[in-house]
Amino acid sequence: MHYETLNVEIAGHIATVTLNRPDVRNAFNETMIADLTSAFTMLDTRDDVRAVVLAANGKAFCAGADLNWMKKMAAYSDNENRADAMLLANMLSSIYRCNKPVIARVNGDAYAGGMGLLCACDIVVAVDSARFCLSEARLGLIPATIAPYVIRALGEQASRRYFITAEQFDCATALRLGLVSEAVSAEQLDVTVQQIAQTLCANGPQAVRACKQLVQDVAGRELNDALIDDTAARIARTRAGAEGREGVASFLEKRTPAWRN
Repeated sequence: MHYETLNVEIAGHIATVTLNRPDVRNAFNETMIADLTSAFTMLDTRDDVRAVVLAANGKAFCAGADLNWMKKMAAYSDNENRADAMLLANMLSSIYRCNKPVIARVNGDAYAGGMGLLCACDIVVAVDSARFCLSEARLGLIPATIAPYVIRALGEQASRRYFITAEQFDCATALRLGLVSEAVSAEQLDVTVQQIAQTLCANGPQAVRACKQLVQDVAGRELNDALIDDTAARIARTRAGAEGREGVASFLEKRTPAWRN
């Protein structure tokens, strides 16, 4: 698990993926995009991993795109730009669709594409001093590739504002808008992240995966007979599965479920 731009560690069912370009505020380039895609694709297949923490070294979480990478893109043809954009899109998808819950440990500012990274995660814990910005419009660009994740996290109305104004906003605002799940002091950041990760690991691993998929599949769908049938079928499968039976039996018998042993 060696990566040029990341550190990846696995301990006690928790994987920690750490952005490791602190000298450029963890701005991503084509190498980091490839590393993140590879790391999350690998973690998706690991049965011993039940939760993933996406963290960063240095003072910033992620400043968005690396300037030298952006300079190269300026000379790309349309086809080259599309191919490059698809690599970024696939990286974000690998985080969003990872079948393990992903916690963003936001230690500092998140700008532009860095907003896409944290919005692709399931839970966002940020230091209360962090600042956020969708800065693309300042450069005559648009946050297109990250938009599906940011709009889901921020909501349509807030996204309208911050996409077009490129305003910076603080952690209190991010918390109010629902972008951040918890805002904590720097001293409490690791404690809070670990508490949440441990809580995830205490739950049925298959159930956690299915819950994550359930939200992605149900959000935004019309409440009709097809959706009702789908959700009924899902709980029926879960009840009949080995993990569901073990979970109910352990509760009734007042013992620890097998997946915690």
